[in-house]
Amino acid sequence: MKYILTIIGLFSCCCAFGQEKIVGKWKTIDDETNKPKSIVEITEKNGIFSGKIIKLFRSPEEDQDPVCDECDPEDGRYMKKIIGMEILRDMKKSGSEYSEGTILDPNNGKIYKCKIWLEGNNLMLRGYWGPFFRTQTWVPGQ
Repeated sequence: MKYILTIIGLFSCCCAFGQEKIVGKWKTIDDETNKPKSIVEITEKNGIFSGKIIKLFRSPEEDQDPVCDECDPEDGRYMKKIIGMEILRDMKKSGSEYSEGTILDPNNGKIYKCKIWLEGNNLMLRGYWGPFFRTQTWVPGQ
């Protein structure tokens, strides 16, 4: 009986203090080339989710520590290093999805409205520009 109560207590603590499933590290996969692009770490603070790039997968001939020279000069991320840059901002949970936030594509400097949701172990991210959108699949990262 003592063991059953201990297991129930541990399970209750884990449920009460469990983090959102999207919190953690995700490997981004390019939707055009199907190759890994980066590792993004998603965090949560006061119900707001954000994500920053912590690693880039670059070919040897590419700059290994690039800056966002395509970002809008009015954006605080302009000419800042992409590694460590917050690209996902202001996401809020709404049912089984996260929305109301934005994502920056540092390759072209554009900011898109976005929503994210889980499909199995993968995170799906859809960026919107007017009626157009692109969807990427992010997989659990290291």
